[in-house]
Amino acid sequence: MAHATLLKFGYPDTLIHEGEHWAVLARPAQVTLGSLVLCARSEAASYADLPPEAFLEQRSLVRSLEQLLRAHVRAERINYLMLMMVDPHVHFHVLPRYSGERELDGEARPDSAWPGPPDLSQTAPLSPSLVSALKRRWRTVT
Repeated sequence: MAHATLLKFGYPDTLIHEGEHWAVLARPAQVTLGSLVLCARSEAASYADLPPEAFLEQRSLVRSLEQLLRAHVRAERINYLMLMMVDPHVHFHVLPRYSGERELDGEARPDSAWPGPPDLSQTAPLSPSLVSALKRRWRTVT
């Protein structure tokens, strides 16, 4: 059964990849093109409460998602935000960062805060075509 944090981020519709301990989701509010959420599938509300196996799987998933974001949106940097102030289950916001703009379906998507901290108040809605593209690309990086 999916917990509230997974559901808040659109699970299962936004699902890019699901492992034993983690789910990689396209973030519904796109801070930058290709913004993701790496969400623990357990009910843990503290990072320290995850089982040791979750950390091993996380390492592998981080490698794959970084390859995905570098290939698909030409990310120059990748920011990981673990805030957990509103959504209690363990999760990271994974934000590809880039100078200039990236394009999706003819629409320019800037990283408006580059090179500073990401501006979480400036978002674009998630495009279904981005979810499909990220799912296809995921298979090539794993």
